[in-house]
Amino acid sequence: MAVVISLFFIPVFKGYVKPENNMFRVSINGNYVGTLSSEEEARRCYLEARKHVNAQTNSLTFIDTDMSFEASAVDFGKVDNDTSVIANIENIMRGAVISDLYNAYEVKINGYIIDLSSEEDVLKMLQASIDKYDEEGNYKVILEQDSERELPVLKASLNSGEEIQAIEETQRAASLMAGINLECELIAESAEPDVELRPEDYDLGLISMQFGDEIEVVEVYIDPKDLTPLDSAIEEVTKEEAKNDIYKVVSGDTLSGIAIKVDVPMEDLIAMNEFLEDQNSTIRPDDEIIYSVPEPKLSVIRTERMYYEETYDLPVIVHERDDWYTSDVEVLVEPSAGFHKVVSDVVFENTKQVGVTEIAEDVTYAPVAKEIIRGTKIPPSYIKPIYGGRMTSGFGPRKRPTRGASSYHKGVDWATPVGTAVYASCGGTVAKAGWGSGYGYVVYINHPDGRQTRYGHLSKVLVSAGQTVSQGQKIALSGNTGVSTGPHIHFEILVGGSQVNPLKYLGQ
Repeated sequence: MAVVISLFFIPVFKGYVKPENNMFRVSINGNYVGTLSSEEEARRCYLEARKHVNAQTNSLTFIDTDMSFEASAVDFGKVDNDTSVIANIENIMRGAVISDLYNAYEVKINGYIIDLSSEEDVLKMLQASIDKYDEEGNYKVILEQDSERELPVLKASLNSGEEIQAIEETQRAASLMAGINLECELIAESAEPDVELRPEDYDLGLISMQFGDEIEVVEVYIDPKDLTPLDSAIEEVTKEEAKNDIYKVVSGDTLSGIAIKVDVPMEDLIAMNEFLEDQNSTIRPDDEIIYSVPEPKLSVIRTERMYYEETYDLPVIVHERDDWYTSDVEVLVEPSAGFHKVVSDVVFENTKQVGVTEIAEDVTYAPVAKEIIRGTKIPPSYIKPIYGGRMTSGFGPRKRPTRGASSYHKGVDWATPVGTAVYASCGGTVAKAGWGSGYGYVVYINHPDGRQTRYGHLSKVLVSAGQTVSQGQKIALSGNTGVSTGPHIHFEILVGGSQVNPLKYLGQ
């Protein structure tokens, strides 16, 4: 009993407890690299090995690796030295490299992207785009950090040699003094208009240059095969490709004059614009004419101070009359060209002149502007008087188709079955409706622009003299009356009382 009772007073001892996982066999891609005391220690060694691999190349290296662990709990065990584990992992990584991506520079120009191997190549490519305009090599490309961007982005700009060497304050002062000197020069010139203009008094040539497009340069890692060789990059950026532009017609413009202004052959202008039929086609103010100009991917805008002597004309002075048609023009004053000597700042975008600011002028003799009166009303249009039909006789000389017919046809004939609807080609007032001798049954219509249309060889007239009709209104049925060789419609347009070729007016 004493023994049993004493058991209640003896201290309780815990039994043996097996330790948690404290040994980790580490494998990379199934290859044993060492034993460590924790997963965290294994991952630290893995990152250290990765750093060693990266430190030995300028490239961004992609490696296919998979780390696995075999955990165990032991009372006694041995772990490997970190240095040996790192070395083992590093050896396996070198054999598992998928590819290397090399540090490069990506240049973006209006959505166009090109990748170059170095910042030096970027500068050479951009410099090549301006050197063809800067024969003396005064302007250099510089790359600087874009302070308005959160990410590290470089932007390109141009500076003259003096600007690169000067400090910012000096630049401002020089710019201010240049402005003051220019203003004084202009005042002096305006105060002495009779002094002969001499080109040697002006600093002629290239006075400013800048890129016309936004350029961004960023560092990237890419596959070496995607790099563009410098020579190819220069050719790609500087070569000229055709791009469409629009010229807006102003008062006094002519098609031939526009062709000279935009430096595009007349036939090319006509081919690119459907509304232009030939060099005599009518153009009106605010018409937009499409033309093609050669431009490189990277635009360069430059200003050149130039001296030239030329004959010149003043813009046409147009007086508008609302009661006249746009086709009605009267010349009030005939023009006379002038002659002057000029110093101007001429702005170019690539090779195209886009602006002129006159600095000084010496007029030898003044020009006289041409003055005209022109109407503002759009002339009425003319349409074919029937649907369908087959043209059997055009306007002009012909063999007599039948006895009594004319050998000079003064209209256009379309063969069509008797009873085909005939429509007014243009709105106006019916001048005659009825029998017209050789015309058979005929309708004459006078139009607001002074022209007249005639419809002959009708089978039935549906309008009467003095009646007002609108364009497209049904006025008669075709027939075979009068001097006729078969069912058809004879159609004429008269200008100033004389017949003209109707086909030149249909659609106008």
